[in-house]
Amino acid sequence: MRVLGVDPGLTRCGVGVVEGVPGRPCTLVAYYVVQSDPSEDLALRLLHLDRRLAELVAEHQPESVAVERVFSQHNVRTVMGTAQASAVAVLAGARAGLPVTTYTPSEVKAAITGSGQADKAQITSMVTRLLRLDAPPKPADAADALALAICHVWRGGTRSKLAAAAQAAAARQRGGRK
Repeated sequence: MRVLGVDPGLTRCGVGVVEGVPGRPCTLVAYYVVQSDPSEDLALRLLHLDRRLAELVAEHQPESVAVERVFSQHNVRTVMGTAQASAVAVLAGARAGLPVTTYTPSEVKAAITGSGQADKAQITSMVTRLLRLDAPPKPADAADALALAICHVWRGGTRSKLAAAAQAAAARQRGGRK
């Protein structure tokens, strides 16, 4: 399974692509940080992010997209920019016809480190080890995006199978009521 992970941000948006199967080590495909200038118009910044994500989806042909779910922060301006970038990432996956799954930061931390309270340094360290990299991916936004992609490979595959089984059961049940 090839997954494109997105750590949304308006100024710096991390994007990571990995391949793997649940229960096995993943392989790094690529990682990027899409940047925009805070002094630019918001619409142009979002358009730049949209175009770049569309290019990366087309280039890497992922089977699914994993996006970090926006969580409440004290700085409303920061959370608004993150939410807008997150929406662009979800839209990029949906526009390509891909399944998009969102994960909370604590879900990703728990999947990667075993602790939902891990800090950025621990995430970066574990991503480096899990992908068998010679050096940590930098900046942290890239490591976070790779962590999202790994989390989805490990957890999303199981989630997808459960959802498919539930849909099949519901279809069988509807078929029996006719």
